[in-house]
Amino acid sequence: MKFEVNRRQFLAISSTVLAAPAIVTMVRPAYAGTTLALGHGAAPGNPRTVAASKFAELVAEKTAGRVKINVAGAETLGSDSAMLTSLRTGALDFTANSQGATSALVPELAALGLPFLFENTAKAMQVLNGPVGGELVKRFEAVGVVPLDWWDNGIRHLTNSKRKVAVPADVSGMKIRTPADPMTMDIFNALGAATEQIAFGELYVALQQGVVDGQENPLANIDSSKLYEVNKHISLTGHKWESTPFLMSQVARARLGGDIEAVKAAAKEAGELQRKLSADKDAEVLATFRSNAAIEVAEVDRQAFAKATASVAETWKQKPFGDFVAKIESAAKG
Repeated sequence: MKFEVNRRQFLAISSTVLAAPAIVTMVRPAYAGTTLALGHGAAPGNPRTVAASKFAELVAEKTAGRVKINVAGAETLGSDSAMLTSLRTGALDFTANSQGATSALVPELAALGLPFLFENTAKAMQVLNGPVGGELVKRFEAVGVVPLDWWDNGIRHLTNSKRKVAVPADVSGMKIRTPADPMTMDIFNALGAATEQIAFGELYVALQQGVVDGQENPLANIDSSKLYEVNKHISLTGHKWESTPFLMSQVARARLGGDIEAVKAAAKEAGELQRKLSADKDAEVLATFRSNAAIEVAEVDRQAFAKATASVAETWKQKPFGDFVAKIESAAKG
């Protein structure tokens, strides 16, 4: 069973807003009719959208209907940053959010996007399921957020409306939209591009109107939001991998009581589905793009791109949490 809501319905059912998650001191058991809300920014058909709906179904099943999840996608409840604010206050219960926006809460998270760190999701999950992931969970809990799983936002590639990109010099001088993620901004600054931070829901129009020349995203996002219609040049840079942190508010955890374990299990199961769908979708979309004569799909000199962005990792190791950055890099190479 799938539940979806719009913004007005969400506001009608959302939890009472608390001053801060830290004031929650009592865990109340879930009761018949407990209704919680999940927000995300992905378009219909995106693996994140499918998995969010599956999570709602699994929660209803595993709690014998005691807990219902209302799902609102496509930024119905606001941008990723706005949803994170709602999550921390308890106005929103769950979000499948972007790594870029979430790194504003836990800056160390951005280090997962070090350029050319992970060649695939399997390697990233190996690191996240180990001590590094455990440390990230503690850092999230310190700011009032409960990570339930690490969904996949894919290996990211560059698109633009100007020209074929095959080597780093081809990016120089372009205006590239990035999420509000310091790691991605640093990568494209190192390549000589100017970066603009534009909400994902506004990206298509920004590309269409020439506000920016290009953007970077996994193939599934490029497809589901039809960005290829306004960016005909797709370059398989594979410059970084990103997670989709699947997060719960401390307020929701308090409301769930004994049903918390069922919800955690549902999140893990939905995450497995999301990661599989993401991998399958990337392969499917790439084949579709290659067969479309209106789209140019270009291979790039990844070794040259890795060399051009090598300074980014060194810069990040000088940050206050540089020891954690080095730990992630070491775990990825192990």
